[in-house]
Amino acid sequence: MSGTSASAREDDTADAAADHAEVAEADARATADGKADAEPPSRLARAWWWASDYVYAARRQLSILAPPWTIGRPRPEPGGWRRGSPDLPEIILLPGVYEHWTFMRPLGDALSQAGHRVTVVHGLGVNRRGVVETSERLGRALAKKRPAPAGRVIVAHSKGGLIGKHLLISSGAATAAAAQAVTGGDPAEAAASAPAPDAASTDARPLGLLGLVAVCTPFKGSRLARYLVDPSVRAMLPNDETIVTLGRDSSVNGRIVSVFGGYDPHIPDGSMLEGATNVQVPAVGHFAVLAARATHLAVLDGVRMLSTR
Repeated sequence: MSGTSASAREDDTADAAADHAEVAEADARATADGKADAEPPSRLARAWWWASDYVYAARRQLSILAPPWTIGRPRPEPGGWRRGSPDLPEIILLPGVYEHWTFMRPLGDALSQAGHRVTVVHGLGVNRRGVVETSERLGRALAKKRPAPAGRVIVAHSKGGLIGKHLLISSGAATAAAAQAVTGGDPAEAAASAPAPDAASTDARPLGLLGLVAVCTPFKGSRLARYLVDPSVRAMLPNDETIVTLGRDSSVNGRIVSVFGGYDPHIPDGSMLEGATNVQVPAVGHFAVLAARATHLAVLDGVRMLSTR
C-alpha cells in the first residue's frame, strides 16, 4: 500500500512539473512573440475575446442554478473543499462584483485538489457593497473561527482583490508576516497573532492572513466604469476615494501576488501593482482567465510563495 501511495505521489509530482514546464514554455513563446511583433491585437481579435469572455461569464453565472438547491439558507460549498492538509494554508475564496462564490468554482476546485482547504464566506451576497464595508464584514466573519496553523491566504477575483488588500492593511496581519519573514521567523505564526480590525467586537481574535493572490484586480481602478450607472461598479473609477486611498498605501503590496492575462476588456490599464509579485499568464479575458490552467498554476505558486516568505 505504501509503495502504491509513493508511486502515486511521484506521478502527481511529475504531472505538476510537466504542467509548470508547459506553462513556462507558453510564457516564453508569448514573450518572444511580443518582442517579435509589438503590434496590439486587432479589433476583430479583441471583439472575439470580449464576446467569448461574456459567454464564459454567463455560463458561470448560470451555474448557481445547478443542484444542490437551497431555500432560505446559504448554498453549501463542495464537501471536498472542507478537507485539506494542515501543512498548507487555508484558502479564503473572494469573488468580484455581481459574482457568487460559485463563479470561482473552477479555481476553488484546483486549489482543493492541490491539498488546500477552501473556505467560502457566506453573507456577502453578490459583492455589491462598498469595499470598506465588505472588508469589515469579511474580517468579522473570519475572526469567528480560529485560523489554521498554516495561516490563511485570500484568493480573490477582480473587486475581491481590493477588498482583500483593504483587509490586509486594516488587520496588520500581512505586515506582521512580512516582518517575521525578513528576520527568518515564521510568517504564519506572526499573522496568526495579529488581531482582527474590529478587536472590540471580536475579542481581538486573530485572522492569520499571510497575504493575497488577486486575479484580474483593478488596483488602479477602471476608466470603463464611467459608462455604467450602478454605484457598485462606478466605485471602480480611478478617482474613487477608496481606489485612490488603497493605491497610496503600499505597505502590504509585498504580500500580494497579482495574476492577470494578456488582455482584459474590463481593465484597460491592467492589474500591475507596484511592489507586488506580478504574474502574466498566457490567457485572455477578465472572467475566462479564472478557468485557465495557467492561472490555476500561477495562483498555486503565489499561495506557496506567500506561505514560505
